[in-house]
Amino acid sequence: MANYAISANQLTEGTSVFIRGKLAFARLTSLIEGAALAASDQRKVQNGMSPVGKPHTTATITEAEVQFADPANPTVEEQFVSERRYTSKKNPASGANYSIDSKGTNLPIIAIPSEKGDGTYDQDTSGQELAQGLDVTLVLRVYKPKNFANRGLSLDQVIMHETPRYYNAGGVASGELAARGIVFNTPPRAVQAQPGTDSAVGNGEEPVATEVEDGLSFPAPQPAVAAPVAAPTPAQVHTQVATAPVAVLPEAPAAPVPAPVPAVQPQQETPEQKLARLERENAELKNAGSAVGAPAGQGPWGGSGDAQQAGITYQG
Repeated sequence: MANYAISANQLTEGTSVFIRGKLAFARLTSLIEGAALAASDQRKVQNGMSPVGKPHTTATITEAEVQFADPANPTVEEQFVSERRYTSKKNPASGANYSIDSKGTNLPIIAIPSEKGDGTYDQDTSGQELAQGLDVTLVLRVYKPKNFANRGLSLDQVIMHETPRYYNAGGVASGELAARGIVFNTPPRAVQAQPGTDSAVGNGEEPVATEVEDGLSFPAPQPAVAAPVAAPTPAQVHTQVATAPVAVLPEAPAAPVPAPVPAVQPQQETPEQKLARLERENAELKNAGSAVGAPAGQGPWGGSGDAQQAGITYQG
């Protein structure tokens, strides 16, 4: 463990420290909490660091330099921050690094240069995370946690010294889009897929039409409705009903013809029976060619799985 000249109990509550550098990583517009907090703490432990254990925001800068109010007479707080800079083992060329995990429910204020160009600043309310490499100053404040003897540091503000750029979760650089005449009014944000049912789309199967019947949706077109079958005539019913043979005596009159048996009405399908029938018909249609008007096994993109080859990917 490093030996520091200044300890936390020497700090004065309410004082501020300014440290400037290039943004390497930040989570400033939402708290790290829940499952993300658990995963973050686990990574810290694996890397030999102490877990944070509470919801927090975080920021790491490279080429970090404390902005002394009086370089000839640095404050205790400025010395405390300055000596806690470190060299990255993975990227030693990045110079002195500084990281802070700011506990609490308050998000830091993000200040951006005003469009007026008069040297003033506006608060960034876009809700976007800042991009890597931005020239920023972290404004730290000393506070005293409840029921804790030492002082701590919170990240109160992040001041940008250039036009803001934002982390692009979509993976496409805005410059590449602008070169093709595509310009967003506001930076795009990634959209999380909502959990859904096991449908054809997203499971590697071909997307097909959905037929809705009695409030139930099924991922396949239904077969054409067959023409109604005429009700059987009494004679037909008579020939289909097994009867015991009637013995006729030589001089006795012929046995009377039995009254016609009424046609048996089909039982009303239950939802479970209807679902089973439709699934069975769906399987028969799929085996015969799932895409309407296409040979068997050929879907809207020329075959199952060709959707990804055509540049269309479903996350489900």
